[in-house]
Amino acid sequence: MVLLALTVEVSARDLDGRYANSPLKQWFETLASKKGLCCSDADGTALSEVDWEAKDGHYRVWLEGAWHEVPDDAVITVPNRAGKTMVWPMRGVLGLTIRCFMPGPMI
Repeated sequence: MVLLALTVEVSARDLDGRYANSPLKQWFETLASKKGLCCSDADGTALSEVDWEAKDGHYRVWLEGAWHEVPDDAVITVPNRAGKTMVWPMRGVLGLTIRCFMPGPMI
């Protein structure tokens, strides 16, 4: 029962169809980290330059008023075709976790 409560279902959400005609739609739908599929662009959050950083070979992101370490197995390793830093946070019983993180250019 506890494991069931800790499990968070991941499903793509494009409720109003705004991403349906995006040329990157299929690419986003195949993005995955070692934690699994990230879902889509509609599920991710674009980050500005000041909301993420790399230090000592690891990433962290600023979400909901706090810094969150990005687990190494959440980092997407394919080339970033979107050109922006994105994170796919998940909120569950244990709080916020990072399912996927795609670093962008550091300017």
